[in-house]
Order: sequence, then C-alpha cells, then structure tokens
Amino acid sequence: MDTANIRKAAIKIYHTIIEKLEAAIRDKERSKALEKPDYEWIPYRGKNYLDKVKLAPAMDRAEYKVELKKRQESIHEIVHEIYTAKIPVVLVYCGWDAAGKGGCIKRLVQGIDPRSYHVTPVGAPTKDELRHHYLWRFWKRMPRRGSIEIFDRSWYGRVLVERVESLCSNREWKRSYQEINEMESYLADFGTVILKYWLHIDKETQFERFQARQADPLKQWKITDEDWRNREKWELYEESVNEMIQKTDKPHAPWKVVSSVCKMSARIETIDLLIEQLNHALKNQRAPAL
Repeated sequence: MDTANIRKAAIKIYHTIIEKLEAAIRDKERSKALEKPDYEWIPYRGKNYLDKVKLAPAMDRAEYKVELKKRQESIHEIVHEIYTAKIPVVLVYCGWDAAGKGGCIKRLVQGIDPRSYHVTPVGAPTKDELRHHYLWRFWKRMPRRGSIEIFDRSWYGRVLVERVESLCSNREWKRSYQEINEMESYLADFGTVILKYWLHIDKETQFERFQARQADPLKQWKITDEDWRNREKWELYEESVNEMIQKTDKPHAPWKVVSSVCKMSARIETIDLLIEQLNHALKNQRAPAL
C-alpha cells in the first residue's frame, strides 16, 4: 500500500473514532438531561440491629491492663502464623463519632509486628480519586498475601455520610450495596479474611465525649463543627447503619456490632473477635488463589 492510501486509511479511522466519541458524548448529555437525580430520603423499615446491642458496663482498669496484655501476646503469635500461611486480612473499623475507633486500632497494632500491617485513615476523596469509581481508592489499598490492611472508616461512607448528606443520589447509594458485596466477594475468593466492626455508643455517651474533647486542649482537634452537624442527624444515620448491616453482613465479610460505651471492653472484644476469625482462617486455610 502506498503512502497516499495509508494516509487516507488513517484519516478514515480518525474520523470514525471522532464520530463515535461525539455520539457517546451526545448520548451522555441527553441521558443527564432526562435523568433527574433523586435525593429524597428513603426510610429504612427493616430490622434494628443496634437496638440488640447491650451497652457494656465500665471495666476495671487493672483487669483491663492484664487482659489486654494477654490478647496482644496472642495476636502477635497469630499474625505471624497468618504471615507464614500467606493469608491477607482486611479490617474495617466504623462507628459513631467518638466511639473509639482509633483507640481500638492503636491497642491492636501495639501487639503486632509493624512490618505486617498498614493503617489507612479514610477521609474525603481527593480530586484525582473523584475521577475514578468510588471503590478505586480502596481497591488499590487491599493487602498482599500475608499482610493486614486496617481501614479507619471505609467504603461504607457511600451508604452512610454520602447517603445522609445527599452527596450521591438514591440510585447511586442503592446500587453501591451490590458493588460493595461483589468487591468483598472477590477478596474472599482470593482468600482474604474480612472483618468489619461497628463501634456502638448511645447518643448521651457521644454528647459526654464531645464535651470532654472540647474541654481538653490536647483533644480539641478531635471535635469539629461537622461532628456536631452529624449528631443532629443521628436518627438518619441510625437507619443507614441498620440497612448497611442488613444488606452487607455476609459469612465471608461479617459485621460485628461492638458496644463501646466502655472503651476498654470494646478494645478487648474487637481483638477477641479478630483472634477468633484468624484462628478459623488458619484452621480452614486452603491454597492461595492464583
């Protein structure tokens, strides 16, 4: 084929590509014009999982220190076995503001080799992350075999804060249940242990902790105007949490609702639940997926 014919063929290809792209843009603009995003609140009428939680009484501090040390020694050994068995682990810590997520994570990792885990604190997505599917920024953080990834808040923000604050449409957050379940299913098929915590406190306990933070100069950074605004929508968040648990609590990715009125007992319980889950995984381990 001579140069002139090659040039003509290339021009034809470019014209075809341009036509297809322009048609796709027109279709997208047309669908946007026809589709009116719906942000009206959709109430949840199902089971109330949070009402079933017994808010644990205060634990004796001396007893707590003894019990915590035992758990940290146990988790240290188990995590080494997890590394040897090349089992990836994903831990998700969610809960009410001031429920003690950071404290639970801190006490857990005190007993773990720093090389075996990574903590991802989750905030608002960056401009670059907003250009991708909302799960993209989490997917790229998923652990390799033998490692533990700990999420302080998570992809469940889609069905919690984004739903309550109308940061996404009803269609988007309703669709996300299937997307989240599929992602967690893919991880489980890979051999990943997934454990999701909801740290639960009552409204009065949260108020007391907010006030304590405001009164302590060293903890004032922990409380923001946004925390108080979220508190005003407690009932909407409560509905969202219950629906989230109903639709995403799976055998391979269970939710564990933990009473955190006593932070010390919550720290013990979250480690106990993890020890149980990891021992089960070690007992039933299979060859890693290729």
